[in-house]
Amino acid sequence: MEKKQKVMILGTGPAGLTAAIYASRANLNPLVVEGNEPGGQLTLTTEVENFPGFPDGVMGPELMDNMRKQAEKFGATFVSGWVTDVDTSKRPFRVTVDESDVYEADALIISTGASAKLLGIENESDMMGRGVSTCATCDGFFYRQKPILVVGGGDSALEEATFLTKFASEVTIVHRRDTLRASKVMQDRAHANDKIRFVMNVTPLAVAMEDGKVAGLEVKDNASGETRVLPADGIFVAIGHNPNTAFLKGQLELDEVGYIKTVGSTSATSVDGVFACGDVMDSHYRQAITAAGSGCKAAMDVEKFLEGSATHDWSVSSGAKA
Repeated sequence: MEKKQKVMILGTGPAGLTAAIYASRANLNPLVVEGNEPGGQLTLTTEVENFPGFPDGVMGPELMDNMRKQAEKFGATFVSGWVTDVDTSKRPFRVTVDESDVYEADALIISTGASAKLLGIENESDMMGRGVSTCATCDGFFYRQKPILVVGGGDSALEEATFLTKFASEVTIVHRRDTLRASKVMQDRAHANDKIRFVMNVTPLAVAMEDGKVAGLEVKDNASGETRVLPADGIFVAIGHNPNTAFLKGQLELDEVGYIKTVGSTSATSVDGVFACGDVMDSHYRQAITAAGSGCKAAMDVEKFLEGSATHDWSVSSGAKA
């Protein structure tokens, strides 16, 4: 495969694949690098009911497969592998895949996403999307009038628990410590909600199963050492996300958590010619549709950048390196 590209897109979630569709239609012939999980987090989801255009819902893997086929139809090419190094010190940029294959590109779109932190307990990964979830907005609807658990003690956990009370019969917040880490306003809101209760100072041990379905969460009481099962039909893990930016190694400006900083309402980053979209730069919304929209923006920004559009002075707007 030709090692010199106009545009390379790193990542194949909704953001990366939408960017690939738009960049392909602009005759940029992007090369898209698939990671170890082609399709991103949606490949771990069963039915997606909140993506526009699918009134009866669509399976996550099917949605991502269709996006990939659409990008290929317009001319995008794909290479499998893991990006192990990026050099943005000068153009063309250099991208190393699997520590050996080196590509060059005039512009980069980074859409490597963010990975939800998991508990690392028995049955958790096997039941992801089938009773265990990391996204209340995505999956809360499936638990109407059912008891569910939310594991975590920060603002995101309490926010998700509060949201889930719209659907569940009861929401139990499970936390390892005897005090919550969430802000006072979030704690007050949760304590005031009649549907929320708390189980504190317990350590999750395993997802409890019954007849192949989630039956609850096995926990150990940190004070007594005793174990018990907290019954529930669904378990939502809300202990944070890790943006997939470790491979950048200081190449771009990141926030304190590791998300890529972008300039204003654009997808431009701190380096002229490098753009970011999707969950790798969005710690707030983390939805398939918002990721797809940001992928569209990134592809359009790249097209204008490569054209040298006079209306987009990227180097000035981003304070970027040439």
